[in-house]
Amino acid sequence: MSKPIRIQSTCPHDCPSVCALEVEKLDKKTIGRVYGAKDNSYTSGTLCAKVGNYAERVHHPDRLQSPLKRIGKKGKGIEVFSEITWEEALDEVATRFQEQSDKYGKETVWPHFYAGTMGLVQRDGIERLRHAMGYSRQHSTICSAASDAGWKAGTGVKRGVDAREIGEHSDVVVLWGTNAVHTQVNLMHHVAQAGKRGCTLVVVDPYRNATAKRADLHIMLQPGSDGALATAMMHVLLKENLADREYLAEYTDFNSELESHLADKTPEWAAEITGVPVATIIEFARLVGQNKKTYYRFGYGFTRSRNGAFNMHAASCLPAMTGAWQYKGGGALYSNSELFKLDKTLIMGTDAIDPKTRILDQSRIGEILCGNPIDLQGGPPITALLIQNTNPMMVSPSSLKVKKGFERDDLFICVHEQFMTETAAMADIVLPATTFLEHEDIYVAGGHTFLQVAKPVIEPYANAKPNHYVICELAKRLGAKHAGFEMSTWEIIDTTLKNSGFPDAETIYQQKWLDCVRDFEEAHFLNGFETPDKKFHFAPDWSRLGKVNATMPTFPDHYSVTDKCSEEKPFRLITAPARQFLNSSFTETPTSQRREGRPSAKIHSSTCAALGLEDDGLVRIGNEQASVLVHVEVYDDVQKDVVIVESIWPNNKFVEGVGINSLVSSDPGHGIGGAVFHDTAVWLQPHSH
Repeated sequence: MSKPIRIQSTCPHDCPSVCALEVEKLDKKTIGRVYGAKDNSYTSGTLCAKVGNYAERVHHPDRLQSPLKRIGKKGKGIEVFSEITWEEALDEVATRFQEQSDKYGKETVWPHFYAGTMGLVQRDGIERLRHAMGYSRQHSTICSAASDAGWKAGTGVKRGVDAREIGEHSDVVVLWGTNAVHTQVNLMHHVAQAGKRGCTLVVVDPYRNATAKRADLHIMLQPGSDGALATAMMHVLLKENLADREYLAEYTDFNSELESHLADKTPEWAAEITGVPVATIIEFARLVGQNKKTYYRFGYGFTRSRNGAFNMHAASCLPAMTGAWQYKGGGALYSNSELFKLDKTLIMGTDAIDPKTRILDQSRIGEILCGNPIDLQGGPPITALLIQNTNPMMVSPSSLKVKKGFERDDLFICVHEQFMTETAAMADIVLPATTFLEHEDIYVAGGHTFLQVAKPVIEPYANAKPNHYVICELAKRLGAKHAGFEMSTWEIIDTTLKNSGFPDAETIYQQKWLDCVRDFEEAHFLNGFETPDKKFHFAPDWSRLGKVNATMPTFPDHYSVTDKCSEEKPFRLITAPARQFLNSSFTETPTSQRREGRPSAKIHSSTCAALGLEDDGLVRIGNEQASVLVHVEVYDDVQKDVVIVESIWPNNKFVEGVGINSLVSSDPGHGIGGAVFHDTAVWLQPHSH
């Protein structure tokens, strides 16, 4: 057999790394191992195990092969579907969408998607169909709405300091609310390089996860208390003259009112709220105050609570308080996705938006499908769904309510997907989707500065088709008009790049990627922040970011709006990411399943002793929404009233078939919304057989 050739590609999965890849191509239909590209200075040959084993996913025997029509009961799996042709499937979808639109108006149809792929054409083309047809719009809140708002409240824009500065220049790295070992393996490579120089790693996280185990200092705080921690640190920085007052005067809106506000936000005050010892809060503040080249890498995790946007803003104030932005290896990064400034009009059809069309909250899909009049905003019920590469039956909050909504007999559902997911099993029509190795796309990143263009590595599996094909074929049948429907994927990529002032698609592909890094002054906001007055805002105008749903405190503080513990619900639940799964992706691959084992609840030994729980035994976790039966893992690297369940497992992997997101509220985060996956008060009960 001839030696496999390596073909460049880009990882499409919902993760900040958007890794540059080298894929072993065995023949026109088959891949071998997948590797991180060694010659990309961010990826640096590093890759997570789940994508390294991608052959298990792309060649999985359970991949969907042909369009399917359900002929039996919802939710029963592939045995109640029969194969149909693509023509029949697309005709049926278009006909049903048109029938429902004629009956209720265009807003009765809701295209629903998120980051099943991070490729811009294949992911966001569904927006072009939505806008051209006048279907209900989507407020994408399941991942980054809260964190985006919190970051941009201070800086004005979603970009920050290049993570490649860490390896050579940072003296302290703070990983705040991100389990990078599980979700950003490339970042850990750069942190390890810095560690060889003696750089100190601090991890801020409610439990001693895989990343915290590598830290020199782990700040194990109560979920939702990050704002209090950051505020007390600012108190210490000012009190001990570790704040950079010259920087504050020139680059921020810092004033005497803020200083007065911080005067009584002592470490003692914060210790009561966070559960972090006073001495540790002071140690952390002194560390970042005495080491100006401190690099903060903020994650999404700590923002997935009702006060998440506010907490992101409070934490993002720290590099401004110490003036860390002025130094190479100092400053912060949350996401670089607004670094690239692509004109996405052609991809998304933004020129066809009718601003009067209602915008539905993605995370409230259960309430929406169950007819909550507040969510429906006076408009028609949702009677038709087009679901692209996402699995709301597993990943959305209040999953029992989501299930109830999907069970409606009058709801027509089309799902475009790679596997028969729990959501696909509820559909009327299921369409087989390509993987990233089988279509073209263009990628930008949150975690680095590279723009990438990818071509197919292998031929599409069986009768699978790309998202772009489905969107354009439906547009044709529905009479939707937009230039993007008449173009190939490659033509859209090429035209988008040219319209955005970039080289053409083939040029970027041939040189593998385009580094869009800004120069030092701009990357570090030394020319000013992207706010109206060019200053970092300790007291932001939240309304500048969109429609605000709550009155937020003026200055960083503890914003006490979380799902509070009580006598009835004395514990806090966090649904953290697993290493081998990515949301509901990779839950079907054998290696990931074997390494993860089964769902378990990490519970402190003293709590287990008090409740009579045993390692490997069963515990019932519940609240007013649901209860879930899960195995116990005695785990002392967590505060005594905090419970951790890693990963979104398929519901059927839980003892009673009820998954962890049944416990999570669909309440929107305060600010401009956002899902609250890590903001859940629960009770625990030993399981009696």
